[in-house]
Amino acid sequence: MTRRIILAALLIGIVLWLTPILFPTPKTPPRAGSVLPPSATSGTPSGVAATAGTTTSVGSTTGAAAPNAPVMQGASASTPAMATARPETTTIVGPRAELRFSSLGATFIGATMKDYRSLQRNGSANVELARPNEPLLTYAIATSTDTIPLAGTPFTTRRLGDGAVEYDAATRAGQVTLRYAIVPDSYVVRVAGTLQGAPAGSNLLVALPQGLRSAEADTVDDARHLAIAYKRKTDDAKGVSFSRVDPGKQELIPGPITWAVTKSKYFLVAVAARDTAHPFGPLTITGLPRASKAVTHMAGTLQVPLGDGGFSFDVYAGPQEWRRLRALGRDLDTANPYGGFLQGIVQPFATLVMRALLWLHETFRMSYGWVLVLFGVMIRLLTWPLNQSAMRTSLKMQRIQPELQELQKKYRSDPQRLNAEMMRLYKEHDMSPFSSLAGCMPMLIPMPILFALFFVFQNTIEFRGVPFLWLPDISLRDPYYILPVLMGISMFLLSWIGMRGVPPNPQAKMMAYVMPIVMTVIFFRFPAGLNLYYTVQNIVTIPQQWMLSKERAKANLRPVVSTPAPARVRRGSQA
Repeated sequence: MTRRIILAALLIGIVLWLTPILFPTPKTPPRAGSVLPPSATSGTPSGVAATAGTTTSVGSTTGAAAPNAPVMQGASASTPAMATARPETTTIVGPRAELRFSSLGATFIGATMKDYRSLQRNGSANVELARPNEPLLTYAIATSTDTIPLAGTPFTTRRLGDGAVEYDAATRAGQVTLRYAIVPDSYVVRVAGTLQGAPAGSNLLVALPQGLRSAEADTVDDARHLAIAYKRKTDDAKGVSFSRVDPGKQELIPGPITWAVTKSKYFLVAVAARDTAHPFGPLTITGLPRASKAVTHMAGTLQVPLGDGGFSFDVYAGPQEWRRLRALGRDLDTANPYGGFLQGIVQPFATLVMRALLWLHETFRMSYGWVLVLFGVMIRLLTWPLNQSAMRTSLKMQRIQPELQELQKKYRSDPQRLNAEMMRLYKEHDMSPFSSLAGCMPMLIPMPILFALFFVFQNTIEFRGVPFLWLPDISLRDPYYILPVLMGISMFLLSWIGMRGVPPNPQAKMMAYVMPIVMTVIFFRFPAGLNLYYTVQNIVTIPQQWMLSKERAKANLRPVVSTPAPARVRRGSQA
């Protein structure tokens, strides 16, 4: 029994330490015949000049212009704009975001989140998704014989009310019209257009952002979350981390594809098909040159079929709010594929945990710190009966352990007889051969939810920047390491109480001292909210462990050893 406990404890520690390694985002093998995205073929990202011209605000006179663009008086929003020689930036201001578009290449060049502030030191500005001089979306036309980038093509700007803008230009591929329309009170942009005169079989190539600007306190951790995720029509969502594609290497993900996103830890830019009946073609992912160990750039290009010379798709540029993404449909709420090869199990379980946390937050109107405390207490109370049964089974196993060892020694040369005698012993004590596994359940019961929370904390924007007691942000590690230490102390206390009344066992005693130290070191690097949940779990379990310890002491737990039947005394012999 002791060996099983030690093995279970070691496995728990190993899995917690290696979870990011054991469950990496899968890498799709490179395939031949892929095409470099237009923006990846030059050293300077396309659309740089898009911020160098005039700026026109649409929908509000107080909207901020592009970060690196001079603010100049544009034409009135009620009159069509004439084509200008210099690029013109149009800002559409909505209740959730300020979106910016450039007449040079009809590119989507920036998005400012009005509901989210930068968490960087001395940072007070709203979150901006676009990096300096790097557009969010650029386009090209692919014919059977040529690829024609649109990034350097000047377009004529036409404003279509407060929430829409249209671009027109004559290109070598034909007359291109592209329209952006903002969905009210959302982060969604509906994109539609036409290409007149293009050869049959032409496609629109949509270049995803090569990365997103970081607005997090821990920029290194934010960079580690940079990835391109995608969903094929018939598969689960998958992700490719920026660090997994070497410079110059390509991966071709065949269609049909429902959506593709470039994402950081908390924000993303998604290009999604309007419906599953009109999916995209293949997605090409290309590794770009690296200036340092931190990989901050990767190119992704979607192929959009031109049905009858027209195209349409949706763009979501905003936070990874689970409910908002779920409401959009098309499984966009799975833009963070959890669990690697166990995604089919981990993702639904993490979704259930996320729903429970959101429900508690809205129902009780408390901060997410207290939600985690309440959630930990509720889970422990719900699993109390199962935990109680498992602990009592463990007590029974301790009582019959000497008899099991005696049987194993006596019948070690007769496996069949050994098995029969062990089954008889289990039956006498109202147990089964699987009782030994049930005895390990107290340590394993909290693990599924703890693993789910590990993944939930990776990208759940609802936890971003949430303070609790002395913690400035529950999504980051405890800056004072108070919670990991409390977690280790509570774990040791549980082990110490659990050993009361148990026959001395040097191995179990060693584990009671070593395992809390190991777990404390492991949890040092975990988010403070995860430490908070597990600490609460331990503290709530202490009364139950204490009650069982008293029960064990009351029963005295002396080994129950069968005594041989008295020998018959022959008549006439001495007593």
